[in-house]
Amino acid sequence: MFYETSRRDHGLPHDPFKAIVAPRPIGWISTISRDGVTNLAPYSYFNAISSRPDLILFSSEGEKDSVRNARDTGEFVASHVSAKLADAMNSSSIPAPEGISEFDHCKIATARSRLVRPPRVAAACAALECRVTEIVEPKDLGGNSAGVVVVIGQVVGVYIDDSVIRDGRFDVALAEPVSRLGYLDFDGPDGLFSLARPDWKG
Repeated sequence: MFYETSRRDHGLPHDPFKAIVAPRPIGWISTISRDGVTNLAPYSYFNAISSRPDLILFSSEGEKDSVRNARDTGEFVASHVSAKLADAMNSSSIPAPEGISEFDHCKIATARSRLVRPPRVAAACAALECRVTEIVEPKDLGGNSAGVVVVIGQVVGVYIDDSVIRDGRFDVALAEPVSRLGYLDFDGPDGLFSLARPDWKG
């Protein structure tokens, strides 16, 4: 089959784009608002883009709390999502109203970061402490806003739990990373699985 994205005439029940661009690492992004409210949200548009300096990005479809907080404070943390934390990560994707901390609502323990204000996920085996270097709002072919905000940050500090260091390396097998696929699908050390995004019930 072939389809033009401008027409979305693929005839499939769901858009296959995200399933094709997979697997994608999950950026479990924590930020803090000007008022001191912590925020935690997973982003599947996330990756490293440079190693000298260490730069990472996360991309938000719309200016959500993570973007707003990163813009206001200039800082964020990306915590590693391992298999044992998949359910907690998914729970933090709940569309909570502004001013509600997903850490508190989902009962996810925090740990203090060393160089930035936002905390990391305490149970995460690794975390990247970042300072914002640039915020980009991409455009489409017509020069119009794509409705997307890309936050780029330089990693200024790295936390690694000693339990996942073996023979002088960050051992991916021990870290058991979870990646995002298409639809409701994820991949982990035991293969593919699905998680339904939670709804906010107030």
